[in-house]
Amino acid sequence: MKADFYETLSVSRNADEKELKAAFRKLAMQYHPDRNPGNPEAEQKFKEVNEAYETLRDPQKRAAYDRFGHDAFQNGGMGARGGFGAAGGFSDIFEDIFGDIMGGGRQRRSGGRERGADLRYNMEITLEEAFTGKTAQIHVPTSVSCTECSGSGAKPGSSPVQCKMCNGIGRVRATQGFFAVERTCPQCQGRGQIIEDPCGKCAGQGRTVEERTLSVNIPAGIEDGTRIRLAGEGEAGLRGGPPGDLYIFLSIKPHEFFQRDGADLYCKVPISMTTAALGGSFEVTTLDGTQTRVKIPEGSQNGRQFRMRGKGMPVLRQSQVGDLYIQIAVETPQNLTKRQRELLEEFEKISSSDNSPQSTGFFSRMKDFFESFSGD
Repeated sequence: MKADFYETLSVSRNADEKELKAAFRKLAMQYHPDRNPGNPEAEQKFKEVNEAYETLRDPQKRAAYDRFGHDAFQNGGMGARGGFGAAGGFSDIFEDIFGDIMGGGRQRRSGGRERGADLRYNMEITLEEAFTGKTAQIHVPTSVSCTECSGSGAKPGSSPVQCKMCNGIGRVRATQGFFAVERTCPQCQGRGQIIEDPCGKCAGQGRTVEERTLSVNIPAGIEDGTRIRLAGEGEAGLRGGPPGDLYIFLSIKPHEFFQRDGADLYCKVPISMTTAALGGSFEVTTLDGTQTRVKIPEGSQNGRQFRMRGKGMPVLRQSQVGDLYIQIAVETPQNLTKRQRELLEEFEKISSSDNSPQSTGFFSRMKDFFESFSGD
């Protein structure tokens, strides 16, 4: 006895078209012969699922089935004409449901035109160029549309002709028992057309390789790793197809003096021990070429940072600007003369804990820490 079609698809009797389609998709993929080779039970289940869906997806067949059940399709009933061998049968159902998986359903005749590939170009710029922005000229070897045949691939004065094997559809269908299987046409490779007299310049490809010079606008404030897309500047498509895109991948060279963190810049500046102790000032050149004076208060410690507002990087496509942080590195004197050594030794003798509070405090805390353990 035949199973109820609704039970076969595991849907309720009031299921709508969307629910039917989803149920069929799930079960058809589960029991498809390609996924169950040599499994007669799966093949039988697959046939039942197809039959149930073909009936319930048709409003007239569904109405007849709801009223008369399986009897509606016996003895020449309305369903007797609609088996899988009829127009709009199983292969059409399968394309309708799985078209997105199997390559977009029925292919439309494209005339052999195929979109060109996207291209990548790596560009390295300096931090100064990222600061100010620039317009760069790049040279890209790529495929361009053939000027001899205007991208058609056919010799001037001739045109591509329709493929006789697939009648211009690009796919051929073969019936294998219960199934109707479609494949890409081997004669035209799915293009629907054949070039009998190819262009001598491009050998029927519709494109040639040339080096192109392109202008690239790099905005101020651009960051390392940014990707710039030039639409339609990629590889030309086959036989007049649309071109791909060109992607510029930017990298910024390491700078000798500045390190970047977002919109902020950092610069480490060495200063003498006396400048750190007595105070003083120095000038640094920023990325915009101006001189900025940095004042050092007396007693400044190694690693201290000074913030220069608005002296950093511009923020991409905004009016904001980052800051510049100057970090001092106190340099210990080297190659001392006899007199310099005498002065430092004298300074050491008259120094007190107030002159070096951090070092004095550190050793005092360390001593107290270990004495507390020994006391226990």
